[in-house]
Amino acid sequence: MASDLDGTIVRSDGTISARTVAAFARVEAAGARFALVTGRPPRVMRGIAETFGDRGTAICSNGAVEYDMRTGTVTARHLIQPEQLAAAARALRAAIPGIGLAVERPDGRAADDLYQAVSWDANATIPRPGDRALFGEPAAKLLARHLGYGPDELLALAVPVLDGLVSVTHSNGKGLIEAAATGVSKASAIAELAAARGISAAQVIAFGDMPNDLPLLTWAGISCAVANAHPAVLAAATRVIGGHDDDGVAEHLEGLYP
Repeated sequence: MASDLDGTIVRSDGTISARTVAAFARVEAAGARFALVTGRPPRVMRGIAETFGDRGTAICSNGAVEYDMRTGTVTARHLIQPEQLAAAARALRAAIPGIGLAVERPDGRAADDLYQAVSWDANATIPRPGDRALFGEPAAKLLARHLGYGPDELLALAVPVLDGLVSVTHSNGKGLIEAAATGVSKASAIAELAAARGISAAQVIAFGDMPNDLPLLTWAGISCAVANAHPAVLAAATRVIGGHDDDGVAEHLEGLYP
C-alpha cells in the first residue's frame, strides 16, 4: 500500500488523524507493507515518522530519495546530475522570465535570489550561494516558483522546454513546479521497492491527490483518488474515495482490512 501525504492523508489543519494511523497499522497486521510516497524532502519527515511510530519507508522528493523512518536515514537516491540541472535552469529562465529556482538535496536546500520561500521554508534562512554552487552538485529536486502563475499554467510552460532534461510535475504548491531526474517518479521508486520484496504492480494499491501522484496511480493495480483531488487525478484513478478531511484513506483501508 502506497500513499501520498499532503492532501491525501494529511488534513487541511496539517495533522494526520489517529484513525489513519490505526488504519495503517491494520495493513501491517494483515501481513502487507505500507510506504509513504511524498514530494516532501527528508528534512521535514521527522514529525511524520514519529506519528507512525518510527516505522515504515518513505519515498521522498517525488521518488528521488528513499527514507527509512525507523532510523531517520536516506537509504537510496536518484539525483539530477549537474549538467542536466544547469541546462534545466537555463531553459526555465529563458521560457519564464522572473522565475525563481531552488534545489533540494538529501541533506539540505539552496536557492537563487529570485526564489520566494513559502510553506515549510517560509520562516527559514535559505542559502543563496550563486549559480555555480547551486547547480554544481547533484540534487534530488529542482524547484521553480513564479507567483504570477498557477501551478497548472507553469507546468504547461515548463514541460516542452524541459523535455529530455528532467521529469517535471506539480503538487499544487503556490506558483510552484518541481522536477526530478528523467525517469524518476513516485511510480519508479515504488516499483523498485516492490520488486525487491517480490510484489507486483497488480498487488499494489495507491492513494493520491495531485499530478505528482499520477505516475504512481497509473502504475498501481488499484488506484484511489481522494475526493478533493486534482481533476486529472480524479479522471485517472480506478476509484474515488472520501476526502482527506474525512479520513477517506482510513475509511477505505478499514474496509479492505476489517
